Amino acid sequence: MPKKLILFDFDGVIIDSFKPAFDTHKIICPHSNEEDYRKAFEGNINDWEVPAEVHTKDCRLDIDFFAEYITRMKKETKIFPGTKEVINELEKKYILVVVSSTITSPIQEFLTAHDLINHFDWVMGNDVHQSKVEKMKMVFAKYDINSNDCVFITDTLGDMREAEKMSIGTIGITWGFHTLETLQKGNPFCLVDNPIALPRAISDFFEKH
Repeated sequence: MPKKLILFDFDGVIIDSFKPAFDTHKIICPHSNEEDYRKAFEGNINDWEVPAEVHTKDCRLDIDFFAEYITRMKKETKIFPGTKEVINELEKKYILVVVSSTITSPIQEFLTAHDLINHFDWVMGNDVHQSKVEKMKMVFAKYDINSNDCVFITDTLGDMREAEKMSIGTIGITWGFHTLETLQKGNPFCLVDNPIALPRAISDFFEKH
């Protein structure tokens, strides 16, 4: 029987990256706040527009977010405790794919540094496509699967909304960018509050699909 696929978001799911991401955003828009920034992930972050009230002459929209963020990500982020062990366990049973809005190469470098790169069959960053819907279509085509053959592990409502467009089920994790209350709006299969709960949640998902 073909293996099922687990789609992993990266920031907020595998690595604890909210602070360096927000700090980078503050370089671009000093008057923005955490609430504004978290709301940006209720849709596709690439489609987000800075709210009018913070879109002042102080906003430096000419600054490349990734040019600033990647350096911070490499220096300041850590893998969430327990995540490495869970990935090691899941890789034995499933095909793992990263679907992220961060560019591909630094994700690959991070996974390599943590001896995890060989556990992922494919890493799809923002340079592959800015739309996660389109990246999910690529996954369907490459692995010759449909929506019942995979589940998306994510920490944002925006990801859930993109997964819904492809009829892909989601499992929300509560240690990332969005709160439990925000994630519930995306109608996930379930929410988990610790990485060690993921294998059981994933198994339950596929038993019911």
